[in-house]
Amino acid sequence: MKVFQEKLCEHHAQVFTIDRQLYSGKTKFQNVLIFENRLFGRVLVLDGIVQLTDRDNHVYHEMLAHVPLMAHGSVGRVLLIGGGDGGTLKEVLKHPVEQVVMVEIDDDIIQLSKRFFPQVSGEAFEDPRVSLLIGDGVEYVTQADSMFDVVIVDSTDPIGPGEQLFTKTFYECCRSLLRPGGVIALQSGASSFNPEQLGGVCGRLASSFEAVRPYLAPVPTYAGGTLALIAAGESDKALLPAIKTLRERDRRLRLRTSYYTPDIHGAAFILAAGYTPRQKP
Repeated sequence: MKVFQEKLCEHHAQVFTIDRQLYSGKTKFQNVLIFENRLFGRVLVLDGIVQLTDRDNHVYHEMLAHVPLMAHGSVGRVLLIGGGDGGTLKEVLKHPVEQVVMVEIDDDIIQLSKRFFPQVSGEAFEDPRVSLLIGDGVEYVTQADSMFDVVIVDSTDPIGPGEQLFTKTFYECCRSLLRPGGVIALQSGASSFNPEQLGGVCGRLASSFEAVRPYLAPVPTYAGGTLALIAAGESDKALLPAIKTLRERDRRLRLRTSYYTPDIHGAAFILAAGYTPRQKP
């Protein structure tokens, strides 16, 4: 039996059976492996790390997109850095946004995702509200003069092409592009295995944002089964409005989601001690 073993965290690994290999190759930026697994369906692996599967990608994409957009409440323009599979883009477009500027460094990932995971993005890339730019997200936020209501960073882990998307300078540039009341959301890996990483990201964000709040999403195929995400903005209230407000917005929008709800939005910000950000002394 052929298997794939991921070793993202030291002293821990997870193993998937490769029931059918669909693709193996290398883009300009990263190694790509796509295979079928009987439990999780199709699996996308970049540089040896699982990025998404058919079965549970919706949890990550919904929590990364709807938490900042629902918290804001009146989003016109969104900047999406990364997210080449199109899943987060699809969720953002469920809101009545005016424009989404998507900056993805690796066009091959977009094309491979359209080919092997068409249901993840649906028709998102064809939506007229989307402006797709193939390029470096760091360069974009450094040079851009447009303003946004929400910035979403749908990146890989802080290695390879995703490394520069976790720096203090990058977050400062993102803040400069946000309109008053703006929110940024991003992923920060498996906090149960590496709370120092989560603490470090929160600390760097705190130099540019008044409020920084980590929240969790259960994604079985990520190390430890729980993904840490972070939202940052002008205040805690801006990130976590009253549940009544979230429910009213949800009723008005009539979002079609499989995991996200207003109640889950609030509950996701309640962290157990083992998931609390811990900064290095």
